[in-house]
Amino acid sequence: MYTHSLKPRARTAAFNTTPASAGDTPHTEGTTGLISELTYSENQPGMTQMLLLPLLQQLGTQSRWQLWLTPQQKLSRSWLLQSGLPLDKVMQVSQSGAITTVEAMIKALQTGNYSVVLGWLPGEITLEDRLRLQHAASAGHALGLIMRPDRAKIAISRPCNGLKIHSTLYH
Repeated sequence: MYTHSLKPRARTAAFNTTPASAGDTPHTEGTTGLISELTYSENQPGMTQMLLLPLLQQLGTQSRWQLWLTPQQKLSRSWLLQSGLPLDKVMQVSQSGAITTVEAMIKALQTGNYSVVLGWLPGEITLEDRLRLQHAASAGHALGLIMRPDRAKIAISRPCNGLKIHSTLYH
């Protein structure tokens, strides 16, 4: 798996992932927002899950929600259960376009209701959008994860007219 950038591209402070107790507000002192990007290979979904699941499981202990702004597919309830993610704290919204997803991420990050907002984007975003996302993450003391497929590796490794087999992540 090729991870283009697990570190943020924009200037950011550290993100505190200390679990919040039920009485904590989402804006605990010392917590700042962070935007990061994960470029993944659609041919190796297991590698992405190995990197992402521990983080999502840790964030699942917080009192805030996890928001998944996904492409057209629905999250699999059985996958969420098997992965140890809290069903009562995971929310999914299907998005259709990059602009819509970026705007939805910005609005969700600003609220402070989410510990993490994951947004699947088809390609690179502008520096302006990245800075807007960073500002929103800082305002909401949240983590924003930009999920992007590695298009270069997909084009080389995938047959043009091949059958696409969906990951167990979706149903």
